[in-house]
This record gives sequence, structure tokens and C-alpha cells, in this order.
Amino acid sequence: MISAPAGDRVPELPDILPVLPLRDAVVFPYVIVPLSVGPEGGVPAIDRALADQRLVMLATQRDGSNPQPEPEDLHPIGTAGMIMRMLRLPDGRMRLLVQGLMRVRLEHVARREPYLEAQIVPLPPPAVEMEPEVEALTRRVVDGLEQAIHLGRAISPDVVVVAANLDDPGRLADLAASNLELPAAAAQSLLETLDPVARLRAVHHHLERELHLLALKQDIANQARDELDRNQREYFLRQELKAIQDELGEGDDFRLEIDAHRRRAEEKKLPEEAREELERQIRRLERGHPDSAETAVVRTFLDWLTGLPWGVMSEDRLDLERARAILDEDHYGLETVKERILEFLAVRKLKADAKGPILCFVGPPGVGKTSLGRAVARTLGRRFARLSLGGVHDEAEIRGHRRTYVGALPGRILQGLHQAGTSNPVFMLDEIDKIGADARGDPTAALLEVLDPEQNATFRDHYLGLPYDLSRVLFITTANRLEPVPPAFRDRLEVIRLSGYAEEEKVEITRRHLLPKARREHGLEPAHLELTRGGIQRIIRGYTRESGLRALEREIASLCRKTAMRVATGRRPLGRLDGRRVARILGPERHLSEALLDRHRVGIATGLAWTEHGGELMFIEVLAVPGDGKLHLTGKLGEVMKESAQTALTYARGYASRHGLEASLLTAQDLHVHAPAGAVSKDGPSAGVTIATALISILAGRPVDRSVAMTGELTLRGALLPIGGLKEKLLAAHAAGISTVLLPAANRGELATLPKSLRRKLRLRTFEHMDDLAGAALIGDAPGTEPRR
Repeated sequence: MISAPAGDRVPELPDILPVLPLRDAVVFPYVIVPLSVGPEGGVPAIDRALADQRLVMLATQRDGSNPQPEPEDLHPIGTAGMIMRMLRLPDGRMRLLVQGLMRVRLEHVARREPYLEAQIVPLPPPAVEMEPEVEALTRRVVDGLEQAIHLGRAISPDVVVVAANLDDPGRLADLAASNLELPAAAAQSLLETLDPVARLRAVHHHLERELHLLALKQDIANQARDELDRNQREYFLRQELKAIQDELGEGDDFRLEIDAHRRRAEEKKLPEEAREELERQIRRLERGHPDSAETAVVRTFLDWLTGLPWGVMSEDRLDLERARAILDEDHYGLETVKERILEFLAVRKLKADAKGPILCFVGPPGVGKTSLGRAVARTLGRRFARLSLGGVHDEAEIRGHRRTYVGALPGRILQGLHQAGTSNPVFMLDEIDKIGADARGDPTAALLEVLDPEQNATFRDHYLGLPYDLSRVLFITTANRLEPVPPAFRDRLEVIRLSGYAEEEKVEITRRHLLPKARREHGLEPAHLELTRGGIQRIIRGYTRESGLRALEREIASLCRKTAMRVATGRRPLGRLDGRRVARILGPERHLSEALLDRHRVGIATGLAWTEHGGELMFIEVLAVPGDGKLHLTGKLGEVMKESAQTALTYARGYASRHGLEASLLTAQDLHVHAPAGAVSKDGPSAGVTIATALISILAGRPVDRSVAMTGELTLRGALLPIGGLKEKLLAAHAAGISTVLLPAANRGELATLPKSLRRKLRLRTFEHMDDLAGAALIGDAPGTEPRR
């Protein structure tokens, strides 16, 4: 920025000028600056100025981020300027060359669409006598500008020439300020300083600070240059020292480090391909500078290469009796899972090199999937490694990053083996149903190779770039649901389902495991806290609603904390708690059991549903209203459940025809089917029999037995198809007080696997056809029947 010649005469300024708001910029008098003007508000003001005397008011905004400033957003003092040159750009912007003329005060600013206009008052510079102090200050500022150029500040030499010829302190201050790249607030403060000497002193202060920063910057650059020269000199000296030590037969730390890598490789019996890569990387390390970035990358790679447990195996414990005792000690029930683990041990005992299966534990939260994996590792005598896959979106989390990336590391599989210290640990992949995929890749595709027994013997991590044998690893996966798992992934898994616990099972688990564990964790003795069977049942029924045990464990921990508080303060501990005392200590019950209907009702049937968290009761309500035979469905039903309702309606029409029911009910009335809890999504085919029962109840005018619940998929001909989640549904029915459950005959074989206590407390009836099930669910005289076709 260069000052205009001192002899230029300032033209006479009009009283009103168009305003050009400036963002984060300040224009000083007699200084020529380039400006870029946007189309919003700025271009119209320039057009107005060009149409008159090319004069414009240059005012700085208080907030530079505001694209449409109002009059109050402008500083009260600005600069009247003249447009010397103008260039219009194709995008609507303008490039200007503007010369500041004089400081002016904005007396009144008004919006004259689409720009601002200001009534101005000129502020001519006062006369200044060149006293010795002022002259010394002037010379110091000129010398400072020259010094700034020598220190690297990008100031044109012409500026120094102009500054040296100026005898006006105010103009010198403005010229110096415009070349110091000051912040907008500091520059505006200088513009508003009307006393030339005071303004020159302020500029001198800013200039001295700038010279100090420039000197520091130059010192830092010189230090960096000296450091580089010193590193190069140190490298050559190290090379000479290495040659001398080689002559003397002495080793250095660098040589010891390389020998350590080779020694670890010998101990772990690296395969041939890995050994060749090791030697290749060691040669790169020897040729490189010890402190270079590439050497650091090679060192990290060698640490990982020699740190992995190549060929290191732990010996399996194959005593089946001991394994059974450990499994029974750690977990109550789960006989299917325990049997499968013992079968694996039996095979390993007969064939030591048998490939491990890929087990997948599927069940609701809190049933012990992860803890069961730890029990398997303890049973086998193997190390345990765990990888949580919930929320993993990047394939590199499994396979690692290539070494070309800064900070690259192996994938989580090899990291887990490195932490375990063996090549045959029990490796748990948790939450495989919650893996995501995005632009960075699909982690499930990478896991296909990891979990395929035919491929994982030569698994290649991107970072390592070498085949690693995963065939001896016992992989165990867990999931709450199998539906989100891709079919190709699911095909590699041996699925073992863990259903929810019955109340009796929860009572036994609490007595054997949860309560003793909670007492140990809280430093309590058995006499400090004891729960009767009634007390445990009260917690289960009134304070938890889950298939697993986590909420039950939290409530027991709450009792332990209250007991610990009493013991720590010298009061008597809680001692033996029955159901009544448990309710008094824990407060009002938080989960009231799902209640039965208050009486038998026409058009309302009780169904059973399965969710990720266990079984639940689901009521189906049907109401007939005047209409033309349409079916209305509400309750946030999914597509499958809507189709089940259509199937149930078609079947109900056939039922009405076969049993001589009033046909006008189907043609002269609309049927509205609703599943309460409208905010909860519901889907699945197993509500078909419940909807059909409610429809038949409306058509026949017979109420549905309130103590009966049902579940099953219905076909158009009335056949009943099998359903899933049977145990969870029956547990929910028992908890709600249901006495009879109606099921498809195809699920009859599954009843033998249910807990005996559940079969004893529920009356379980199976049916092959809907007509028979409806007859068992409805109360009252049945209409005349016809032979079923």
C-alpha cells in the first residue's frame, strides 16, 4: 500500500456519500488500496458513486461476518475515498483501486435500498509543529520500516522512500499503519485517533512489537537451519564411529537392537516368508539414518513382526470331568451350550489337529454370552481375547492399515493375538449384529476370511503383509439377533441359541452366583445380607423386566450398598430379607407385571410377542363399526403383521360361512384391528392366530377367555405354522398370570426342552387347525359346524 503524493489536493466532499461497508479492513487517508466488492450491498453503492463524482464513504463494520450490515453496525469514523479504477468480474463482483482522501465522521446513516447512505462531517488534520520529540519519533518510525524490510516483512521499498520524504506525522502514521497488517480493531483505533502525534506514538508501539516478532521468527529459522546441519554432521560422525567399532569388534545400541529382533524371530520360529521380510527390513534399517522418519516406521514394523506369537501355543486341558465341573461352577443351566463345548473337547482329545468351530451365541442381553466365552477359555486352559464389533464401520479395524499411512497399525485381530501372547486363544467377537458399513468398507467382508476354516490359515493383515495362521484360534461370536448378519457371514457360524431365564433359574443363579459375587465386591460377610427365596422373587417380579440378569444384578448391588452403609456407620446390617422387607428398602415396584384383562371380552384376544429383550404380552382389539366391509389396521404395525391381519380376515370370512354366522357383519360393517402401545413398532407373522381369534369373537359374539394366550402363524386354509422365541413368550405368559397357552402343533417337539417348572405351571395346548384353537379360546356355545375341507 503506497501513499498518494503529498501535493495532491483533496476534492471538495459533498454532505452525503454512498457507504461501502468493509469487512475486517480499514482504509487510511492518502493510501491507495485494492478492494474486492461482493454483489450484496457493495456493488450498488459503487454504481452510485461512479455515477456522481466517484466518491464513496469507506466504513468498517463492527462485525465482519454480517453480510448485510445495518447503520448501527458501522464504526462512527471512516474514510472518504475516491474510486481510481474499477473492473467488473463475471460472477458479479468488482475489483477496485481506491484512494483514501480524508477522515470523516458519520453523522447520520440511512438505508436507501439497496445500499446505505451517510451524512458526513470532514475531519481535517490539525497542524503539528515539528518539535524535536516529534522529529525523533518520525525518524524512528522510518528506520523501523527499513528494519522490517531487512527482517523479511513484505513492504515495498517505495514505501520507505515515500515515508522518508513525509514531514507530516499524521500522514506518516497512516502510511506505516497501512503496511503493518494490523488487526481490524487496532487499525480502526488508529483511524479514530485524531491527534497526529498520539497516532504516531501508537503506530511506533505496533511497529516495535512487529520488529520483535520478526526478530524471533528469524531466530527460529536460524535455529532450525543449525539443527539440520547438526543432524547431518551427527549422521556422518555416527557412520565413522560405526566403522571404528566394527574394526574393534565392539557393538552399539543399534546393533544390539537388530540382534534382539533376530533373536526373538529364532525363539518364535518365524515361517520362511516372514523371516525373509524380517531380513529385508533389517537391511533397510541398517542403511537408513537412525533418527529419520522412515527408520521409525521400520522399527515399529519390526516390533510388531517379532512381537506376534508366531507358533506359540498353549496346551489344551482335555479332562472332560474337570471341564464339566468348571462349566457348572461358572454357569447354571445352559445345558445345550455346555454339551457342545464338551463335544469339542472330546474331538480335540481324539484328534489334536482338528480345526476349531466358529460358535455363535445368540440371545437377549444379559443371559451370559460374554461370560460364557470366558468360561470356555478357562475350561480349555487358553488365553482369552475379546473384540467388540458394535459400531465398527471401517474394514481397516479388522485388516489393519497399509504401512504407507502415517501411524499405521495392524488390525484388531492381530492386536488381540499380540495381547493374548498365543496363537490359539479363545477369541470372542462381540455384537456381530451391530457391525456397520460405509464408504470405508464393510467389516463383515473382512471377517469372512477370518472366520472361514478353509481360508484363515493364510490370513493377511494389510499392515503385516504376511500370511498368519488363525486356524488354531477358537472364535466365538455373540449377537442379540441373527437377522442383521449377512447370509454369507451367517453360513460360517454354528449358532447356539441362549434363551431367557425362567424365574426359578434366576432364583438359583442369584443364590449361587449373583449374591455371593455382590457380597465379595462390596466387602460384606454372608451374615450381613441374605435373601430368602421370596425376597429374590419379589426383586425379579417387581423391579426387573428382562430375559437376562443385568437389572437383577443392579438391584442386588443396590441392597449391598445400603448394607455397606449400615456396616460402615456402625449400625446393624440388613441381615435376612424377605419379600416384604425388600419392597420396603427398594421402594415402590418399578415394573408392574403385565396385567390380565379384568374380564372376558368380545373382540379382545391376548397374544404373545418376542423382542430382543424377551417375551411380552400383546393384546389385539377388534371393533365392528358401520361401513362397507373394509379392514382398518392401527398400532404401528409392520408389513408382515399387516399381511397376517389380511390373512386372518379372509380366514374369518370362511369361518363365518362354514359356521352359519351373520354374513352382513362382514359386508355392512368395517372392522378396526388395533394393537395397543401405538408408539411401539410391531411386526412378525406369529400374531396371525391372535388376530383371527379376535375377529371370530366379533363375528360369533363370543368373548375370549382372558386367562388364555396364544401365538402362531396362520395360513388361508387355517393351518398353524410354527413360531420362534417360544421359551421367552411362555416366560412372559407365566409372569403375567396366564394359565393356558395355545400353540401350533409344529412346536410340540420343542416343549420337551422347556424347564420343567414352566411346563408344570402353564397348561400348554397344541393345535393343527385354527378352528380347533378358536374353539379352545372362545367362551360360550359354539355355533353349528360343518365338516372342514
